[in-house]
Amino acid sequence: MLDPGSDHQQDCRVDWRVAFCRGRDDSGQAFPVYIVVIAGLLFLAFAYFAVGQAAFTRNSAQTAADAAALAAAQDARDQLREGWLEVILDPDRWDELLRGKVYDEDAACHRAADFAALNEAVLSGNLCEPLDPSGFRVTVTTTGSESRHAMASAEAVIEPLCEFRAPEPSSEPTPTPTETGDTQEEEGGPITGLVCDGDPLEIDPEDPATLPSAVDLFTVRLSE
Repeated sequence: MLDPGSDHQQDCRVDWRVAFCRGRDDSGQAFPVYIVVIAGLLFLAFAYFAVGQAAFTRNSAQTAADAAALAAAQDARDQLREGWLEVILDPDRWDELLRGKVYDEDAACHRAADFAALNEAVLSGNLCEPLDPSGFRVTVTTTGSESRHAMASAEAVIEPLCEFRAPEPSSEPTPTPTETGDTQEEEGGPITGLVCDGDPLEIDPEDPATLPSAVDLFTVRLSE
C-alpha cells in the first residue's frame, strides 16, 4: 500500500500535469494550420468564381457579336429582296441584286448596333466592316463594369441561292399586222429563267403571293 505522501504519487501528479500541458500545446499549434487551410479554400473558391465570371463575360460578348453580325447580314438580305421587287419587270437588272451586290451598308450596320445593344454590348469603335463578296464582320465590347469588359468578333455571310438565266430567244415569227393595221400586242405572262437552289421558277409579277421570299433568295449564316 502506497503512502499518500510517497514520491511515486508526486511523480504521477507531475506527469499528469505535463501530459495536460502537452495536449494543450498541440491544440494551440494546430489552430494556425486550420486557419491556413480555410484561407486556402476561400482563395480557391474566389478564383473559381472569378474564372467563371470571366468565362460568362466572354460568352456574353461572343453572343452579342454573333447576333449583331447576323442582324447586319439579314438586314442587307431584306434590302436585296426589296430592290429585286422594284426591278422585277426588268430581268436585265436582276443580276447584281441576286448576287448580293447592292444594299445600304450603313443601314445594315445600324441594325447590327441595335442588336448589340439588346445584348448589353456596343460596336467597338463603330466597327462594322463589309465583307467581300457579301456579308459583315462585327466587333463588339460588352457594357458591364470596367473590370468585366470583354471584346468579341463575328462574321456573317450572305449566300445567293438564285441566279437568272435569260431564256433563249423565241423562234416564233413576229406578230403580223391585223386587218385594221395594228400589230397584235404581246400578252404579258410569267417571267422564266430564275433558278433557285437548282429549281427553275416562274415569276408572275401579277401574283405577289407566289414571289420568292428573302429566305428563298439568300441564305445568311455565321462564317467559320
